[in-house]
Amino acid sequence: MLRRIVNIVVFVPLGVVLVLLSVANRQTVTLALNPFNTDDSVLSVSAPFFVFLFLAVIVGLVLGAAITWFAQGKYRRRARNEADEALKWHREAEKQRSEAERLAQNSLPAPQN
Repeated sequence: MLRRIVNIVVFVPLGVVLVLLSVANRQTVTLALNPFNTDDSVLSVSAPFFVFLFLAVIVGLVLGAAITWFAQGKYRRRARNEADEALKWHREAEKQRSEAERLAQNSLPAPQN
């Protein structure tokens, strides 16, 4: 619940700011990808500024998610290994329980009539 409130407090104002920047920056700008010759039309892209804002946010989200996913890989691997080990011990316990029940049934004396 607290996490949801924090997300709302952070992301709603961030979204409002992004929308306001998008509305205020509708003019076309050129993004030059050639640092040595900015007039090179092959390595430049012209688009409204808000497109570059949205692309920057999307790229940031994707990169952040990928970095987090890779950084948490060791924890996922550990959880997977521990789950496998717990399953192995659970099977072993069931096997021992059934063996104990079988031995208990075999060691019971026959009923007297």
